[in-house]
Amino acid sequence: MDNQGAGGRPPIRSQEDLRAHFGQVNLIAEKKVLHHLDKFCRDFIALSPFLVLATSDGNGHADASPRGDAPGFVAVLDDKTLLIPDRRGNNRVDTFGNIIASPGIGLIFMVPGINETLRVNGRAEISQDAELLAPLAMQNVVPIIGLKIHVEETYFHCGKALMRSNLWSPAAQVERTSFPTLGRIIAEQTAAIETEVAEKTLEEGYRTRLY
Repeated sequence: MDNQGAGGRPPIRSQEDLRAHFGQVNLIAEKKVLHHLDKFCRDFIALSPFLVLATSDGNGHADASPRGDAPGFVAVLDDKTLLIPDRRGNNRVDTFGNIIASPGIGLIFMVPGINETLRVNGRAEISQDAELLAPLAMQNVVPIIGLKIHVEETYFHCGKALMRSNLWSPAAQVERTSFPTLGRIIAEQTAAIETEVAEKTLEEGYRTRLY
């Protein structure tokens, strides 16, 4: 291995090296971490139509999955508990499988137009509680399974990443025709379906099987 990192700094090979490289944690950054959902967290979650959910299978194989619906689709059950309803998907169930193996979970909530994000870390369990899931119905379809999140820490993340990416700017939106359709990508990657059939299947799914 190299004996010197970029900028002439020693290579990072341990937690101690990591801390030496970055220096001490900013006091505010350290103190902003809560262990419950306060009013600001609750209000942000109520505005959020989208989150990214990270899990692991317990063997170091990580997975990140998007979740999205109308703002407030994630229920705040109390100041330590969230419930994420499961909507129709492709039945890979990677997230659920990971939770069975290893319940640790990380969430990043986003709100269009706000550069700051909300991070929630904790432990998850599969919920099939009909009474809890019934209020989360959409288009008269009641979810029959969901993820109950037991909050261990939560904090707001500064907006630098979204500011650098210019994510919410209309001027930054990519012209859809500049990138291949998912149907074409799947057809070429799998060689198991014709592009036209794949595109029609996806279009029908988007139109009739969101819930």
